[in-house]
Amino acid sequence: MQIEQTGISSKSLPLKIRDLTVAYHRKPVIWDIDLSIPEGKLVSIVGPNGAGKSTLIKACLDLIPRSSGEVSIYGQSYKKARKRVGYVPQRESVDWDFPVSALDVVAMGTYGKLGWFRRVSKRSKALAMEALERVGLADYAHRQISQLSGGQQQRTFLARALVQDADIYFMDEPFAAVDAATERAIVELLKELQKRGKTVLVVHHDLATVTQYFDWTVLLNMRVVAAGPTDEVFTQENLRRTYGGKLTLFTQAANEVVQSR
Repeated sequence: MQIEQTGISSKSLPLKIRDLTVAYHRKPVIWDIDLSIPEGKLVSIVGPNGAGKSTLIKACLDLIPRSSGEVSIYGQSYKKARKRVGYVPQRESVDWDFPVSALDVVAMGTYGKLGWFRRVSKRSKALAMEALERVGLADYAHRQISQLSGGQQQRTFLARALVQDADIYFMDEPFAAVDAATERAIVELLKELQKRGKTVLVVHHDLATVTQYFDWTVLLNMRVVAAGPTDEVFTQENLRRTYGGKLTLFTQAANEVVQSR
């Protein structure tokens, strides 16, 4: 079920995707994606491994080529709208051995794009320190990123997202392999961003927390199976269509959440 935003201009939509297909070596990874995301939503992108969740985000951000289709962010291409976009990549995709501090990494977020090779101004460092305080890492500001734990590294990139002050955020598995305290910090950050009118898309794996954390959900398995308000699309039938027989492999807690809907 794709919820159409009738009467809403595509220029006011944080994200609109039409007929998007991405293929690796001529083999489609995602295809015929049509998706409209309304403003101010916390959006989970849910689906089995290999469903194309990270591919979808990367295609929206021009990090990988598209075979076909269009992506607009507030009615513009990513290139034109990039200053309105924040991105938290998968932790595994970052070179954590690069010799910079947590403060430097966060401060670079004020430049609107990932990259290590920019000088950091005093104002950027001040904003970065405020962001690190908000994610509980002020005491680690001058520690090299390679010396941080996995959860602390993830918080560093969340702080970086904060200083970007974007309108729409793409987060690729921010909850992966983090401790309970970091997960709570991430959830608090997501809620704070939503209160500020931001739109956040999150690749997410834990079915048991989808209804707790997100008010909009995209169920994806190479194609969009369903998309819309979480309380409408996060159903046993839609999950069965998304995961097939793999659904039974999830935890009892997740099944209980789904079956109680």
